Amino acid sequence: MHRNLKQLQSELSLPFRSPDLLRQAFTHSSYVNEHRMGQHKDNERLEFLGDAVLELTVSEYLFDKYPDRSEGELTKLRASIVCEPSLVGFAEQLQFGSYVLLGKGEELTGGRTRPALLADVFESFIGALYLDQGLEVVRTFLQKHMFPHLPEQGRLLTADYKTLLQEHIQQHSLGPLEYRIVDERGPAHEREFVAEVYLQDQQLGQGAGRSKKEAEQHAASEALKQLNVKPLKS
Repeated sequence: MHRNLKQLQSELSLPFRSPDLLRQAFTHSSYVNEHRMGQHKDNERLEFLGDAVLELTVSEYLFDKYPDRSEGELTKLRASIVCEPSLVGFAEQLQFGSYVLLGKGEELTGGRTRPALLADVFESFIGALYLDQGLEVVRTFLQKHMFPHLPEQGRLLTADYKTLLQEHIQQHSLGPLEYRIVDERGPAHEREFVAEVYLQDQQLGQGAGRSKKEAEQHAASEALKQLNVKPLKS
């Protein structure tokens, strides 16, 4: 079911100065592809911006909250908060999926509950909020809807395999890692990506997912298994 964005603004007590910007944040590319005659824009550029805004605001929060944590620990914590599974949880709490404008194919295949889509929508909303009302309003929003739901004592929210793999490689001075998207398969509304991770042209792992980020996480997880590295617990 698609819900009206006026309802979202009311529930969040966040009236947007530019309703078009909010609408863009919740417009999936599949909707734009099916409505080419309209002046619709998808949310991918806002997702790019929101990703950067989240990195900054979450970094500020962790920097202030954990003054005794090292740079490496803070990096690991941040990665566990801004990774896809974590953002999906926050999007679900806010019922963001019910506000997304989807194409018919994406709708029929359960796009409203697809993890990659929900994580992207959360990032695009943050990007739109930043453009519409600035960084301080974004901080206030996260202080209300994200930060209170984080684990106490700075425990990791979810496993971030890419960070764990990077730390292992750096610790042993093995060289630079490279992720490659080697395949995209399936129809546009049900796309699956295949990623491989390489160390000096040697493949360490391969993984598939409904987004490039998810595929890279699965590839990193496979690489950790190949290297006999167990995920660390915080």
